Amino acid sequence: MKKLALLPLLLLSLAAHAEEREWAPYKKLVEDMRLDKFYAIPANERDKINLFLTIRPHNKAIKPEDLVLTVVQGGERHPLPTLSPDYRLALVPNPKWLTDDAKIYTSLPKGEKSAAGYDITTPLPAGNQWNYTPIMSSVEQSNHAIKKMAGALSLFAPTIKVVVFKFGKPAQLKVGSTVYNTDAKHQIRLKPESAWLKENPVMLASERPLEAELDTE
Repeated sequence: MKKLALLPLLLLSLAAHAEEREWAPYKKLVEDMRLDKFYAIPANERDKINLFLTIRPHNKAIKPEDLVLTVVQGGERHPLPTLSPDYRLALVPNPKWLTDDAKIYTSLPKGEKSAAGYDITTPLPAGNQWNYTPIMSSVEQSNHAIKKMAGALSLFAPTIKVVVFKFGKPAQLKVGSTVYNTDAKHQIRLKPESAWLKENPVMLASERPLEAELDTE
């Protein structure tokens, strides 16, 4: 999921600066991106999904390690975790920073812009073999979570449709007696099948996927 935003209104495009300067109020980022609403959902209603905030510079030449975000509150500085190679950040709201004086500072050069969005994955059990329903029911769970996050604007929220199994090389994924092969990107995209959700067949991968991402198409 490369450009998932709950709503167009939530896609942040913020100017960054060469010298470390204010990027966004921490509370505003959390609330605008609905992170507070996501973590308010009972844990058993989001246990099949991992939500990542993505901060992607418009300039493709800027690497994740070049983008340093720091929460500044009073005289204290709290660096946020380094972005993953996919520009992801697992940002769990910190109640201590949900105040008007906590600001996020950025290290990006002046004039560079970045967009905030989401990536969602579903956790895979250890090994290469799992049951179908716990994995593929993540699609339905993620849509329920997205609607709760969007609230009154849920009609405009995106709809998750597929689980994308990403591999580091050509691979196969077997569901029952059906075999799926990776595409040119070493990915297998599966939509939940209602019959299999009931039967809960075994899924067997020829090698362990790098991840299972949830996507809209």
